[in-house]
Amino acid sequence: MVTIRTRISIGIFLIVAGGFIYFVNWVLGEMRPHYIKSMEESLIDESVLLASIVEGMISDERIPVGDLRSAFERAGSRTFHARIYDMVKNRINVRVYITDAQGIVIFDSDAGAAEGQDYSRWNDVHLTLKGKYGARTSHGIPGDKSTSVLCVAAPIMSDTVIAGVLTVCKPSGSVTFFIEQARGNMIVAGFIVGLGIILLGIFLSVWVTSPIKRLTGYARDVRDGKPTALPRLGLLSHLGHSEVGVMGTALEEMRDALEGKKYIEHYVQTLTHEIKSPLAAIRGAAELLEEDMPAADRTRFLGNIRTESERVRNIVDRLLELSSLESRKALRERSPIDLAGLINQQCRVFAPSCEAKHITCRNVSDETAVIDGEPFLIRQAIANCLQNAIDFTPPNGSITVALHHRGTKAVITIDDTGTGIPDYALDRIFSRFYSLSRPGTNRKSTGLGLSFVREAITLHGGTVTVSNRPEGGARVELVLLLR
Repeated sequence: MVTIRTRISIGIFLIVAGGFIYFVNWVLGEMRPHYIKSMEESLIDESVLLASIVEGMISDERIPVGDLRSAFERAGSRTFHARIYDMVKNRINVRVYITDAQGIVIFDSDAGAAEGQDYSRWNDVHLTLKGKYGARTSHGIPGDKSTSVLCVAAPIMSDTVIAGVLTVCKPSGSVTFFIEQARGNMIVAGFIVGLGIILLGIFLSVWVTSPIKRLTGYARDVRDGKPTALPRLGLLSHLGHSEVGVMGTALEEMRDALEGKKYIEHYVQTLTHEIKSPLAAIRGAAELLEEDMPAADRTRFLGNIRTESERVRNIVDRLLELSSLESRKALRERSPIDLAGLINQQCRVFAPSCEAKHITCRNVSDETAVIDGEPFLIRQAIANCLQNAIDFTPPNGSITVALHHRGTKAVITIDDTGTGIPDYALDRIFSRFYSLSRPGTNRKSTGLGLSFVREAITLHGGTVTVSNRPEGGARVELVLLLR
């Protein structure tokens, strides 16, 4: 599947490449006529100047060519070295021929090659003899512009009569050289500019599509029920409430609406299911109490009512705590938390419970670690983990609490020597209302303790994992970011 980023990059490349090729061809196509015009303008000056010199040499209405022939022979034999930018010129590259009043060539600087020929039909001679501006372009090889020769003529006057025509011709090869040189420079410059535009286009495509990819990942996390927050969308989310920022806000609002509806439906269903059992027990005991029975049975049924009522209260209280925590997207207040001190405090709080079951609770934390967060949530998370460890550890067992560093993170581990977690329960251990029977009593908890732990730790940017230890028992690991 071709991504939007790839399509944008390919589109920019094709536009730049096509535009560059068109631009170069257009510029070079416009450049050649301008070079020719410039060269023609110079040839006009040369032809008029040479015609004026020849006019001063006319005697008895005859055009003398001997001195002119000698001058061109000397010029052709001279050696010189002229560098015109990247072009080196070391010989003259101009041809001059003169015709009489009938258009017959009487002088040709090209070793007299055309002398005696009739040029009266060539535009340069024909138009000049009529008193007009005469010029022509001929090709040494038909259809090959690189072999073209530009010829410009000027009249040779004898008093007020045109005695002849002087034509100056120059090949356009020098123009072709400069055009090809300009082509090479333009291709190099265009390649550099095009590469820069393509790189800029790739940057823009990444800039535009990266927020879309983040929103796609966010939507998938929401679909999969993963705890996630609206990602940072970069500068696009702040540029005048851009479309990407608006889309992110809309997704967040949609998530809140869907989760709110799903949240209510789920909790109504689960709360109804969890309360059904204790309410049935309370109702059954109440109905039996209406009958006459021994005092011992009455006391037992009253105890059942109190126990099941307490269970309902615990479910409601825990559910309210968890629902309040799950509705939060950020910590309300942050303050420094000394994890070592907090662990010591909770170990002392649960010491009586451990002594009642003859369980040894060891705190082997020998490091200090400080994080930023809400002390109540971290304290409650550690308390829930310790309570679970006590519930699942048999008499004469042990619990070990440790704190150590892992790079920039603080790691709290709580190990017990209990029965461990069955394989079928490992994937459901954090699910709401899911609880395992406690050893010895076969009673279950509300199933909300570990859900609360996960929400509290996640809200602090940390992680929590529960696993079985190879030597027996379970391990809970809380990972939090250090200050």
